[in-house]
Amino acid sequence: MHKITLFLLLVSVTISAQTDAKIYDIINAVSADRIKADVKTLTEFGTRNTFSDTISDTRGIGAARRWIKNEFTTISNACNTCFDVFYQKDFVSKKDNKRVPHDAWVVNVVAIQKGTKYPNRFIIMSGDIDSRASDTMDFTTDAPGANDNASGMAGTIEAARVLSKYKFESSIIYIGLSGEEQGLFGGAGFAKYAKEKGWDIIGILNNDMIGNITGVDGVIDNRSFRIFSEPVPANETDNERKMRRFYGGEVDGISRQLARYIHKTTKTYMPEMNPMMIYRLDRFGRGGHHRPFNDLGFAGIRIMEAHENYTQQHQDIRTENGIDYGDTFEHVNFEYAKKLTTVNAINLASLAWAPEAPKEVAIGGIVEASVKLKWTKVEGAKGYKIYWRDTTSPTWDNSRYIETTEFTLEGIVIDNFFFGVAAIGENGHESAVVFPNKIMR
Repeated sequence: MHKITLFLLLVSVTISAQTDAKIYDIINAVSADRIKADVKTLTEFGTRNTFSDTISDTRGIGAARRWIKNEFTTISNACNTCFDVFYQKDFVSKKDNKRVPHDAWVVNVVAIQKGTKYPNRFIIMSGDIDSRASDTMDFTTDAPGANDNASGMAGTIEAARVLSKYKFESSIIYIGLSGEEQGLFGGAGFAKYAKEKGWDIIGILNNDMIGNITGVDGVIDNRSFRIFSEPVPANETDNERKMRRFYGGEVDGISRQLARYIHKTTKTYMPEMNPMMIYRLDRFGRGGHHRPFNDLGFAGIRIMEAHENYTQQHQDIRTENGIDYGDTFEHVNFEYAKKLTTVNAINLASLAWAPEAPKEVAIGGIVEASVKLKWTKVEGAKGYKIYWRDTTSPTWDNSRYIETTEFTLEGIVIDNFFFGVAAIGENGHESAVVFPNKIMR
């Protein structure tokens, strides 16, 4: 064989081993026009305040959630009822919550695409149904909520449309959550619901404001986006906390690994994008609907625009001192919303096609120039990747593929790096990385 031909063949084999052509098909299938149409529809319900009208067919959160449910049902009908579509609700009382103007049901709209092999393992994409005016207790004033958060809700519906064309080993949940503006009620209710059912939640990708490219800081940026993640689980045990103090892992909790996964997948398949991992649970002093899942020990992150415009958030529609206030349709950039919807879709697909992550990863190598790793076997895994990085690096920068469940990295000093292990499926898709959770003596 000619040397150049052989070289190109080797390059082709290398590339095909690292990427999946179906992911590029998913990228090409996401539509800015459909997202635009859905955002427009959502804004035309006037207000989607959690405590607004539930009877009208044209105004209020009741009409909005019925429309969302109908969209999920229409998608399901087109894929031979591949979704289980339903409402999940919890009651909130005025006497128990100071941000609740009257007793009401907080209703989430859920569409579950069941996995073919692991139906009890779930990856979730969420958007928020509700909107608000300047006063969160005001449930009658117009609050179109175009970017916050019709953009995230429309993105979730669009991801469902695109991914309904495929079958996945694990289940995917597309969900519209309510009550976000009053206290993350919808997320708390659904996280509790999932916990009670014993669902294995791989993680939640919470999308809250994915359509603005013109920041109040004057920056215009249609490629950068933020991934917020907490460093370690809120419900870690005392033993885990003590272990972390001596062996590291301050920035290596399950939510942070999910953030790194999204960063890597995006840079692999959408290199034009600039994913920014933000080492915070959420924006400074603020909250989002991934937090209730984090509170119960589930991995969860927030995906959102990099540059916010606060004149268009939580504002009555008005003009003051020459500034137009209000979260209205014309401020949403739909090509950008398409990009962030695509980021979600390719990560949902990659995780749902991947095997489970190893449950236990043990590490050893004290006072020697080698690192020993051993982990539990994963059903359906063809092999595994050992990852390592400098202790100051935000990303997993080095890796080695092997097909056993234990390995020794010779010549590497354990003190100078952090390590982790991911499972690799026959199709080449990887699980999230698992940071060592046991010490080998």
